[in-house]
Amino acid sequence: MATARVLAVANTTGAATASCLLSKATPLFPKHGVSFARRLPSTTRRSFACRAIYNPQVQVKEEGQAETLDYRVFFLDGSGKKVSPWHDIPLHLGDGVFNFVVEIPKESSAKMEVATDEQHTPIKQDTKKGKLRYYPYNINWNYGLLPQTWEDPSFANSEVEGAFGDNDPVDVVEIGESQRKVGEILKVKPLGALAMIDEGELDWKIVAISLDDRKASLVNDVDDVEKHFPGTLTAIRDWFRDYKIPDGKPANKFGLGNKAANKDYALKVITEANESWAKLVKRSISAGELSLV
Repeated sequence: MATARVLAVANTTGAATASCLLSKATPLFPKHGVSFARRLPSTTRRSFACRAIYNPQVQVKEEGQAETLDYRVFFLDGSGKKVSPWHDIPLHLGDGVFNFVVEIPKESSAKMEVATDEQHTPIKQDTKKGKLRYYPYNINWNYGLLPQTWEDPSFANSEVEGAFGDNDPVDVVEIGESQRKVGEILKVKPLGALAMIDEGELDWKIVAISLDDRKASLVNDVDDVEKHFPGTLTAIRDWFRDYKIPDGKPANKFGLGNKAANKDYALKVITEANESWAKLVKRSISAGELSLV
């Protein structure tokens, strides 16, 4: 019988200062003033004013046993209702700060990910041929996603070898020193972006740091990362390049000259992925098997 327990998640989205790319105050499309609403199964409609900003307290609820096929980490709002860490957690907090949802804690190997095709998109362990997936070695950074982003598989990026998006939220590699927990929500600032090409699909890796890390004030761009975290950008690139090789697959490739792009480019990637997500939940683009709830 599956078990369930509720764990508190640190509140990192202060209601007083938070804002959303899809709110009126900071519109996603400032030139055109476009706004959207996502249709729910009921007759009510919720605007993209991002209620999570004003009611930011969330909890994670584990269902099932860790490292089993049934294990899920759900997110609950203040009323105890399940919400989606992909769709319902706001992306933008203002001043270049973003919410980051941890899927895989640093120094662990279970390949955890948001289940984009399941209702409420809980975090689960990925599978292959019915078996749980693990990295061949521990990942050395906290890894997860930017909510309210989507890499459109119908869009060919002319700047990165014409590769199409991988149909997932944008990934984040958080380089801070603390090991985080599955489902933890952190305030991060982007520092750069690596354009990984995985079997022909573009899979952005945004390099970021949590604002509560002791070195956060020292790093604001890729050059600062090299100065205060020497060798980290190369290590991240090499880790993601090589992690599939032990399974007999070829190494992943990287665009943009095989180097990390700067902070401004990372912000451009995030903005474009947020726009793609907005079109997805508006149903301007086919969702396929993706859950929009």
